[in-house]
Amino acid sequence: MFRSSVRDETALLAGLRPHLRALPGAAADDPELIARLARARLALLGEASHGTQDFYAERVALSQRLITQHGFNALVMEADWPDAWRVNSYIRGRSDDRDAAAALSGFERFPTWMWRNTVMTGFVEWLRAYNASRPPSQQVGFYGMDLYSLYSSMAQVLKYLDRVDPEAAQRARSRYACFDHYGEDSQAYGYAASFGMKSTCEDEVIQQLREMNRRAGEMLAGSREDRAHSFYAQQNARLVRNAEEYYRTMFHGRVSSWNLRDSHMVETLQALEKYLGEVTGSARMIVWAHNSHLGDASATEMGDIGEWNVGQLARDRWGEDAVLVGFSTHHGSVTAASEWDGPAERKRVRPGLPGSFEDLFHQCGEERFWLDLRGNAALAELLQERRLERAIGVIYLPQSERVSHYFHTKLPAQFDAVIHIDGTHALQPLGAEPAWHVGEPAETYPSGL
Repeated sequence: MFRSSVRDETALLAGLRPHLRALPGAAADDPELIARLARARLALLGEASHGTQDFYAERVALSQRLITQHGFNALVMEADWPDAWRVNSYIRGRSDDRDAAAALSGFERFPTWMWRNTVMTGFVEWLRAYNASRPPSQQVGFYGMDLYSLYSSMAQVLKYLDRVDPEAAQRARSRYACFDHYGEDSQAYGYAASFGMKSTCEDEVIQQLREMNRRAGEMLAGSREDRAHSFYAQQNARLVRNAEEYYRTMFHGRVSSWNLRDSHMVETLQALEKYLGEVTGSARMIVWAHNSHLGDASATEMGDIGEWNVGQLARDRWGEDAVLVGFSTHHGSVTAASEWDGPAERKRVRPGLPGSFEDLFHQCGEERFWLDLRGNAALAELLQERRLERAIGVIYLPQSERVSHYFHTKLPAQFDAVIHIDGTHALQPLGAEPAWHVGEPAETYPSGL
């Protein structure tokens, strides 16, 4: 049996190697990969961890190429809407922030290193310089699609209404006062509401969203700047409505809360597509998020338990106009925490487990390459069997890696293309991160395992 499996793996490697598209430089320099992305309306760029420098750098280079040469005009991040809008204002020259680090300082929620890092400061400054010589209709925007900012989004709705309609602001305050008993603790609200300890705020947030939707409709004839402010406030109200439901359901199981979160992300993409189409005449979006959000969930164990995600919903909504690109690595280092809300640490990434795609790609002997999974039927057939795939989020637990970080997937159905970088490096946070800056990454797993 063992000899048979070894022969099968050897045959698989022999069949796989001719399909590798080597990357001697950045993935953005590969004309075939760029051509594939350039035909899309939605270019979804994943990552196998939230703390790998190489993934960020590759996504920056790909995004720059798509923006400068192929007319993409929106970056949509796995980030909170108000914090990303602050960056959007900075790159459009409409903020008082002195530099990119200041514009990114709004990202205060764990994990701060996801956006406050050395790659992002350089990219944000590049975006500002790119926009500086272009009229507003030709500028690129920076947006967030996550829904964790319940309280800060409420504050932004009130701030907008205080400026444009004080009476409407009073109505909004009365509705949002429903949340006042929870000390801006979203999970405390969710716990109390889900177990019937307090009445929910569902009706109030729905009423407020309806009012903001009506107001946005009345702004269609307004100036570009007025419409931008109205859209920002409307999206904050939409986020409050969806976040209220998310926190209310998160104590009833992972599937329902995960599905609500990713549905909100796609709802945000649809809202952005409509808004950008109206004000610029074009909506071509680059999406940055984890592989677990952007790879089609129906091809994975996630789908087996009833979860869906952005990648699956994007294929349903946009079809072949959505291109899903995943990233993988075999070994290296990563920035991650050991527990939720813990400090950023520079950890050593264990080599990919036997039987995983990471291990298979490592055995190919090529340091950097990509695979065309959509346009190559022979390759898709070769990789049709489910294998393990690694996912490192904001927490990395090498001691329980198989259980904590691996799942089975059919790769050709999960992504349209995969970029593999065999050895990768930890993302460098901005500011003081004492646990990260102490020497080289330590061996964070028992050597006997």
